[in-house]
Formats: sequence, C-alpha cells, structure tokens
Amino acid sequence: MSVRIGDLLVEEQRITPAQLEEARAFQAAHGGELGAALARLGHVTSEEATVLLSTAHGVPAIDLSRFDVDSGVLALIPAETARRYRVVPLTRSGATLIVATSDPGNVRAMDDIRFITGCTLETAVSSEVALSEALAKYYGAGGDGESSASSAGEGVPSSGGYPTGGTRHAPGTAASEKGERDTSAGALAGGVVTLVSRRGDPAAVRLVNSLLASAIERGASDVHFEPYDNELRVRFRIDGMLHHAMTPPLRLRDAVTSRLKVMAKLDIAEKRLPQDGRIRIRHGDGSAARTIDLRVSCLPTLFGEKIALRLLDKAHLMLDMTGLGFEPESLRRFETGIRKPWGMVLVTGPTGSGKTNTLYSAISRLNTPATNILTVEDPVEFNLGGVNQVQVHDRIGLSFAAALRAFLRQDPNVILVGEIRDVETAAIAVKAALTGHLVLSTLHTNDAPSTVHRLMDMGIEPFLVAGSVNLICAQRLVRRVCSRCAEPHAMSPAALADIGFSGPDARTVIPRRGRGCDACSGTGYRGRVGLYEVLEATNAVRDLILDGRSTRALRRVAMDEGMITLRQSGLHKIANGVTSVDEVIRETAR
Repeated sequence: MSVRIGDLLVEEQRITPAQLEEARAFQAAHGGELGAALARLGHVTSEEATVLLSTAHGVPAIDLSRFDVDSGVLALIPAETARRYRVVPLTRSGATLIVATSDPGNVRAMDDIRFITGCTLETAVSSEVALSEALAKYYGAGGDGESSASSAGEGVPSSGGYPTGGTRHAPGTAASEKGERDTSAGALAGGVVTLVSRRGDPAAVRLVNSLLASAIERGASDVHFEPYDNELRVRFRIDGMLHHAMTPPLRLRDAVTSRLKVMAKLDIAEKRLPQDGRIRIRHGDGSAARTIDLRVSCLPTLFGEKIALRLLDKAHLMLDMTGLGFEPESLRRFETGIRKPWGMVLVTGPTGSGKTNTLYSAISRLNTPATNILTVEDPVEFNLGGVNQVQVHDRIGLSFAAALRAFLRQDPNVILVGEIRDVETAAIAVKAALTGHLVLSTLHTNDAPSTVHRLMDMGIEPFLVAGSVNLICAQRLVRRVCSRCAEPHAMSPAALADIGFSGPDARTVIPRRGRGCDACSGTGYRGRVGLYEVLEATNAVRDLILDGRSTRALRRVAMDEGMITLRQSGLHKIANGVTSVDEVIRETAR
C-alpha cells in the first residue's frame, strides 16, 4: 500500500510491532493485502483500518453495502482493471467520478484510472472485505490476476485496460525496443507497428502503446509528451482543445522518449537538436484494422525532449463537401470556383483550421480519369487514390517552388500547393493559374478579403492578383454541441444582438449548449464543424484589386454581393443549434 497501514496502526498503538511482523509473514505466505491479514489474525477489525485510512487521507469512509451502482458507471472501469487496483466506481457527476478503494494513497493507480476513464477522480475509502464483496457482486468472480497496483509492472496498466468503444488491444507480440534498433516483434512489413502488448514487455512500451490506442479511440488529433522538473505530463488535443490525459511516473520519461524516437526512426543519441519523423501504426483487429500515420516532432527543452505527435487518421477525413459545414450559398460559390478550368482558389486560416481537409475534399470532387492532378505538400498527410502527390524535401532542394516548376512540364489540369510560403512559390503559382491550370493552395490570413493584400505584400502585382484569383475561402473550426446532452441556453435579445443577430432573430433565436455527459466526457461538445467565408472574385472585386483599394472596401463590396462572413456563418450554426455562442465568439470577430 502507498500509505503503510501497518505502520499507522503501530503509531496509533492499535497493534504491536510483533503483531505487525506476524501479519507481514502471514501476507507473504498467503498473499492479499496487509489489512486483510491483520483482520484474519484478529489483531484489528476491517472497520478500524478503514477509519484510520479515512482520517490519514482526509477522505470519507463509506459502507459499500448501501450502494447500488448503475451499470453505465461500472462500464467506465473494465473488470480486469477494477480487480487489479481493487476499486469500485460508485457514481458520476459530469466529468467527476467517485470511486471506492482500500488504498486512496495509491497515486499510480489513481492516475491510471483517471486516464482510463477521462474523469476527474474523487476517492472514498472502504474496507477490504467490503471491496472484495463489491467486486464479486459487480464484476463477477473472475481471477484476481494482478490484484494490486504494485504487481502491475511499473505502474502502467496492461493491455485491455483502456476502454471507450473501438478495438481492444489484441493478444500477441508487442513492439519492444532493444538498444538503439527497433527489433519490435510487433512491427509489420513496411515499418508498420501494431499496438499490442503482453505482460513481459517493458513498461515504456506498454505505456506508449496504451496511450496511442487511447488517443485514437478518443478521436485525438495530437498527443503531447511534456517533461517538467518534477513530472512528465501527457495531453491529448480533442476537438481542438488540449485535455490532460495522464501523468506517468517521472522515471519513465527517458524510456518513453527513447521508445517514441525508435518508433519514428530518429537518432536517440541526439538530444540537443529538434528532429522530425514519422510512425505508421496498425490499430484494430481483422477487417476493422486500419493504418494510421503519426507525424513526430521532437524538441529539446529545459527538462528533456518534448514530443508532439500529430495523428493522421483517414477515418476522420471528410471528403464529402456537403458535410463540412458550408452554408448552401457558400458551397455553391466554392464549387463554382473549383470547377473553372483555370485560375487560383485559395483556402486561408490559422494552423489547425481544417484547410487541408477542405482542399482534399475539393480534389476528391475533381478527381476523375480525365483529370491529371498533381500535389506538392509538406508533409503529404493522406494518400489519395488517382492523385500524384509529391513530398517537399528542402534538404535536397525539392521545395514548393522547385516542384511547381516541374509540375508545369507534367501536363497538369489541377495543381495543389500545400502552402504558399514565399514570393517565389506565389509567383510560379500565379503563372500556372494564368496559363490554363487550376491551382489550389493555402495561406495564413485572418479572413478572405485580407488575402488579397497578403499576396501583394509578398510581391505579386495587383493586376496579376486580379487576373489569377477566382475565389478565396477563409475558415475556422468550432466545436459541435453534444447532441446527447444539448439543452437550451436562454440569452437576452440584447446579448444576442450584441454578437451580431438582427433584431427579429435576436428575439426568436434560442442558443443551445451541452450540459456534459458520458458521450462528451463532460465537456458539452462532441466533434467539430467549419465556419466558412467565401469571397468570389467578381468583376467588381477585381476592379477594387486593380485600384489598390483597402481590405475594408473589398469586404463591403463582397458582402453587398452576398458573401457570408465567418461571424455570420457562426450565427447560422448557433441558430440551428449546431454550436454554442461561446465557440463562435472565440473563433470569429464581428
């Protein structure tokens, strides 16, 4: 036990040192917990041990026989995990889960259960006898297996202990590390690694496998391993927001870092410089198995190497443009822009706003046997059938600009440039758009009208911008209100008018927000949807560009011609109950 119940009982003069030694000998011979051994020898009652632990930890003592636990709450902790750590979930309120345990001071067990459930934990202490009865009642007889946290290797759950729909870790041979080479028996041909574990695997291997499997099942887009002075923190980015996932033992920090670098084929001896790599993993069983790419970035920090993983799961790639979140008029304009035989279509927004998904959706719509499509990306995030994709490799001179020059000799119909980063790339892209090719690309700007001046600031002449650009689409991602726990969020007409609703709408619109439930892990949100601002390069807009007019003038004319702004797109989704007021205010400006 994390708190030594025997020593506490001796200090409280409930037992003698001789009785403690007798109980330890009994425990060594028969197994089980020390408190149970003391009770079986008659030196102390279970109730006395429970009260002492309750006082020592400042947590309530409970009588489990008075509880009738809901099956939905029991499902949060798998039977194997409940028996291993000797815990019983009692009740859940929002994102807080109350569990009963005989050892509330077992930090490792509580960290693992917090990670498994995704909940904030509150503990209550119960006697070991009552816990055994409750485990048998709710989880069945089952084998004890590893009945204590100390037997769970390095404080890391074995496979099968991480729930949330999807495939469990299949039995088999785990990926393991030996020295500096990945001699993983779980590695498949082509460098694909399976996320399976077995009892004899090193703790770091099991931890990494479990974390990656959980990140995939919870729909995370990124995983961050962050070393600090006194802890190693792991966080998941889910629906655009970072959530604490786990705090593994600090002594596993270097082993976890080495394991990830071995999987990504990085130099584990180089700890002074940033490194980038890639991991391919196989997740799931049988026909449900899928291969997922992970982009790996390793950054030296004050207390070790921070590792960020970007999960590229094709299952989350939305190629149906009607499901991205476009308003009908914005979608019509966007589809008209990408159907033109030449010109430039630009998608703008900050990192993580879904630009790649929008471009891939456009490419998917244009991808036919009669169309030659070439893309240059850094990196190539998803493999698209029938599309010729090129990966940027700056160290050997294969830049965006170099690839674009080569593309013009490859008889292309459609060219996708992952990002216009410099004047050289912009100039070649404009040239391609003016010489009979459709060019799709991205820029980092705040809205659609400001993109025009961004191109001019890069050195592109106004007449070239006016002649080449067909359409500019600015976008953001906002979280969807959870459909399971959505409820009305009454706001005054004045407050709604203040964020942009017209007078009549401000009096009739009733926004919604999520109360928090099991389906959304208590956040009130589940999934994301796009906000879109589509500026079509009409004759009036082109005239303003040629005259060098301001961004404000461009916006005013575009809105007069029917452009829906990012804020207006958000207001439509608030009115339809898709997202919340807070999300739209966070991501858009009026």
